[in-house]
Formats: sequence, C-alpha cells, structure tokens
Amino acid sequence: MLSTATTHIKPGFGRNRLLQALVAWYAVVWVVTAINPVFPEDWLLENILALIAVAGLVATYRKFPLSDLSYLMITAFMTLHAVGAHYTYAEVPLGEWMQSAFGFARNHYDRLVHFSFGLLLAYPVREVFLRVASTRGIWAYYLPLDVTLAFSALYEIVEWLVAATVAPEAGDAYLGTQGDIWDAQQDMLAAGIGALLFMIITAVVRRQRGRGAVLLAGENASAPASPPA
Repeated sequence: MLSTATTHIKPGFGRNRLLQALVAWYAVVWVVTAINPVFPEDWLLENILALIAVAGLVATYRKFPLSDLSYLMITAFMTLHAVGAHYTYAEVPLGEWMQSAFGFARNHYDRLVHFSFGLLLAYPVREVFLRVASTRGIWAYYLPLDVTLAFSALYEIVEWLVAATVAPEAGDAYLGTQGDIWDAQQDMLAAGIGALLFMIITAVVRRQRGRGAVLLAGENASAPASPPA
C-alpha cells in the first residue's frame, strides 16, 4: 500500500518498487531534458538547486525516509521543474498553448510550477512536522502553509542572488519575469494558494476518514459477539 505521513516508515529502497520507479523516472526525465536545452546557461542555473535538493533527499533517506506519497509529490514537482529548465520557463510549449487558448498576456508555465510548488510540497513539509515535532490540530495545517510560503520567498531571494552573482547574462531567462514587475510576488501568491488548497484537501480527507472510523467502531460494538474459534 502507498505509505502516507502517518505511516511508520522504515528505509528499504531495495524492496520499495514505487520508490525505485520514481528514481528511474526522474533520472530519465533529467537526462532527456539535459539534452540540448534552449538556454544552456539558464539550464545550469535552474539545476543547481534541483541537484542540491536531490542530494539532500538521498543523504537523509536512511535516517529520515519520507512516505511514498511525499516522494511521489516531490517527483511530480521535480519533473515539472526539469521541463521548465529545459525550455526556460518563458518558452515552455505547454505555457504557450495556455497563453493562446486562454488569451493570457504571457506564458504562465512558471506560475503553474509555483502553484505546484505549494500544492505538491506542502504535504512533505507537513509530514516532517508530524514526525519531528508531533504537530497536531490546526498547527499541523498552518505550519506547512507557513513554511511553504517561507521557502517560496527564500527561493525568490536565492534565485535573484544566483542570477546576479553566477551568470548575470542569463538573469532574465532564469528569473523568467517576462517584463512583469510583480512576478516574484505573484509567484509567492501562487505557491501559497497551492499549499492552502492541499492543506484544505488534507483536512477534509482526514475528517472523512475519522467519521468512517467512528461509524465502523459503532457497527462493531453493536454486532453480536462471535463464538470462540
């Protein structure tokens, strides 16, 4: 079964077929998107933080493995990011299609990825809070939202520093502002909306499961006792 944030997790990469498939999938995606990127300097900048994140997940796996669901969501986000890095976010074909189909003034693929950052990474953050700090109640939903917003703001700052320091000539392609002076603020808003949406979904699912468990317990209590085997 797919393990979740409340599941007792034990490291076992050799037995976890889902995790093996996710690693293989991302490796293939990364290699394919590394071939002839539209803007090589931008691709390099985009992948610095991605490689650091992957290295961190690998380094902490044995002592602090995450759930299957968290790894699945992280892989989905990293896949979207890899595609954006290959084309540069301002030139991703999906974003161009969205721009044409919905009459947008710009390519919004970058906004989609920032929304996905909140939507897909708030749950792994919640898992860390549940397991490390035993967070409960409203704090188990607010803190993941808060930290996701903080990481989104930190990313915008790091993005600016890396672009200005490492490769100023690739800065515009890397930042992907497309002439929008409020790009950073809108990116953070998109991430916040994504995180808030998934925390609401998580709360609703847990509430429904809790009701189901109460009903099941009531049915078992009212059922006649089974004869001894």
